[in-house]
Amino acid sequence: MLFTSAEFFVLLIVVFALYWLLARRIKWQNALIVVASYVFYGWWDWRFLLLIAFTSFCSWGSGLLIGKAESRKKAKAWMWTNIVLNLGILALFKYYDFFVSEFAQLFHITTNGLLLKMILPVGISFYTFQALSYSIDVYQKKLEPTKDVVEFFAYVSFFPQLVAGPIERATNLLPQFQKQRQFDYPLAVDGIRQMLWGFFKKVVVADSCANYVDSIWNDYGGQSGFNLVMAAVLFSIQIYGDFSGYSDIAIGTAKLFGIRLMRNFKNPYFSRDIAEFWRRWHVSLTTWFRDYVYIPLGGSRVSKIKVVRNTFIIFLLSGFWHGANWTFLAWGGFHALLFLPLILMGKNRKYTDVVATGRWLPKGKELLQMALTFVLVAIGWILFRSPHITDAWNFFTGIFTPGFFSGINIPKKAIVFVLLMLLVEWFQRNREHGLALEGVRYGIVRYACYLGLLVVIFVFGVFNETFIYFQF
Repeated sequence: MLFTSAEFFVLLIVVFALYWLLARRIKWQNALIVVASYVFYGWWDWRFLLLIAFTSFCSWGSGLLIGKAESRKKAKAWMWTNIVLNLGILALFKYYDFFVSEFAQLFHITTNGLLLKMILPVGISFYTFQALSYSIDVYQKKLEPTKDVVEFFAYVSFFPQLVAGPIERATNLLPQFQKQRQFDYPLAVDGIRQMLWGFFKKVVVADSCANYVDSIWNDYGGQSGFNLVMAAVLFSIQIYGDFSGYSDIAIGTAKLFGIRLMRNFKNPYFSRDIAEFWRRWHVSLTTWFRDYVYIPLGGSRVSKIKVVRNTFIIFLLSGFWHGANWTFLAWGGFHALLFLPLILMGKNRKYTDVVATGRWLPKGKELLQMALTFVLVAIGWILFRSPHITDAWNFFTGIFTPGFFSGINIPKKAIVFVLLMLLVEWFQRNREHGLALEGVRYGIVRYACYLGLLVVIFVFGVFNETFIYFQF
């Protein structure tokens, strides 16, 4: 079930009404969340419910075993048992066929009968990492293991963020299912506003860009350099609008139930270097790898050679998390190369504030920094979007072939929406989302903005029920 489907709105209205009718009954509210989440997830294929239930049960059980362990050694063993089990399931579904195919190609053997050809369960990478964080946090004594299996199942399967994140930590989300929730009217209203802004980014901006991007990419060999550049730029916008828009809808939906999820995007295309970009892009995944992989490896407080190793490990894992394809590994390696000079020179945390704070417009230097960072990121997205490394190379080199301006194709409508989105997010860059308009003095102006955006969504929205990150 997708956020852009009619079924989702029916489910949301029914669950919202029942949820608050059960106010002050925490266990019943949690049980309702689990049922609603399983309906939401099982809408694609009910068989995948067995997988998420198994993952949830094993992770819940591992927490109890870690908590009851007589020694740290036994506790560690239970933690690693759960990690290996969950990553094994993820590897089986997501990476097994890839490695078998690559191995067979390398040694020129047939794959007859070796490939499983299993459908990748939607959102498996997201809820697996969320389940893993629980057992790791329990082992590290960041929280006590829960004995309530229902509240734990609600934590793993909470439907707003189940299939596309944010990847929540048990230390943030689980305690919210353990305490009584009161209906918070201002929070719910803000949730609706954030959902509205998310729908605009997803179905208007991202999906308008998608039509152009797909048409160029499917015939990149016959396109001019200008069209290839335009496709690369608009894909950068598409993936941002698609993913951050979906995150806004998820976070806004959670607010309707009195649940606060972490912010997943912080206007990453206003970054002044690659390090700042990665603090603002897919924050929940970036911080997950930082806390559970990079820091345990020693982070940046080790020798220079180990810093290089740790940086490449974190970015290659991030790339491979996105899918079983050499292009994702190349994308991760590309960003590691961009990030490495900053961390070696101690400049990776140079920009932790919001750009042009206290000013309407950026300085010339800031504008150039943002432009350069965007260009580098867009080059990386060429790798990310391409099915094969050779396609990425041919696409990139095609930009520099003769006849750069021949056969120019400009998607005017998509560009207008992109500029509108960027303009709003620039002036709202200090706020959580584009429609956080509490500072606007006159209510009629705010409501005119909401109504206008709603009209744009219904008139120009492309409700094609697709989402880029479902494949991950």
